[in-house]
Amino acid sequence: MKLVVQVKLLPTPEQASALEATLRACNAAASDVAAVARGIGCYRNYDLRRHAYHGVKDDYRLGAQAAQHVIKKVADSYRTLAANLKAGNYGKPGSKRRRKVETNPISFRWDAAQPYDARMLSWRHDARTVSIWTVDGRLKAVAFAGSADQLKAVATHPVGESDLMHRDGMWFLYATVEVHEPEMYDPDGFLGVDMGIANIAYDCDGVRYSGTALNGYRRRQQRLRQRLQAKGTKSAKRLLARRRKKEARHAANVNHRIAKSIVIEAARTGRGIAVEKLTGVRDRVRLRKPQRVTLHAWAFQQLGTHLVYKARRAGVPLVEVDPRHTSQTCAGCGYRDKRNRPDQETFNCRSCGVVAHADHNAARNIAARGVVDWGAVNRPHAP
Repeated sequence: MKLVVQVKLLPTPEQASALEATLRACNAAASDVAAVARGIGCYRNYDLRRHAYHGVKDDYRLGAQAAQHVIKKVADSYRTLAANLKAGNYGKPGSKRRRKVETNPISFRWDAAQPYDARMLSWRHDARTVSIWTVDGRLKAVAFAGSADQLKAVATHPVGESDLMHRDGMWFLYATVEVHEPEMYDPDGFLGVDMGIANIAYDCDGVRYSGTALNGYRRRQQRLRQRLQAKGTKSAKRLLARRRKKEARHAANVNHRIAKSIVIEAARTGRGIAVEKLTGVRDRVRLRKPQRVTLHAWAFQQLGTHLVYKARRAGVPLVEVDPRHTSQTCAGCGYRDKRNRPDQETFNCRSCGVVAHADHNAARNIAARGVVDWGAVNRPHAP
């Protein structure tokens, strides 16, 4: 399986200047290629090369590999744009925002990430430096640093394509490494996990990962942003810029720790993990306006993504089940009724009388569906 490892570059001022010139040239070229692609209606990588390759290479002093990566980056961006348009992420057909996106070419910031392959980037792990191509020539001794796990990953696993990125005044390489994926075991049941806002996760064993602290933290951050924005001074704007990604990093760390705990428990007990399919949750849920901020601020997909890749690295089977009616169905007798949920926390079956926490009951239903779905997937084909 492929993992992305972040490595921080430590360039000298001269090296940083060459890296900046490279990113500026590559992204200016990408914006020009995007305009050409929109003008002639050509968005496929190899077709677009015939129209833009020589112009990009000569006008912006790019090497052959860099020019090809610029064109491929443009083609990938238009493919992503088409997928977002199809999903309705830019509004309904005919809306002002959608028309603007459909007619204007894509533009790239000067510091947008630039892909590098093995011909443009090589690693010296003993000296902890990289040799990297730039428009001013090849830089052969750019130092890099990282955590022990990050350095071990790029040193011991095959490194594929890497992205050069400038963020918050720092330089990074995002390297794609190929790691060994252990064979999945045959699970002895499933650990069902129900995800939500009040409780970030609640498993069928009754372990609760409360969202109270995280939601309180987010409310405090929101109030602080409002005060700083209302103040409007230069120092307030500088503080806003420094805190820009702090909340996202904090939430990602919480999701990482929750996903790690769930995967460890499933592996320890020899079970798989069953989770809800969370695709389209924001379209399905209808909430009052004050509640929408909380819904849209919570990273539903992020926790699910962390669970998927951590489970694959540990060899733990994971299935996604249909989430419909898991919160209305009794895990004991199977009776389903909207009235089984008198409030957000409580489940009270109107058939057998069982009383339980609503999220715990839903997690038990998810675990049961995981067993059924896993059996359906792994059942031998019978003609």
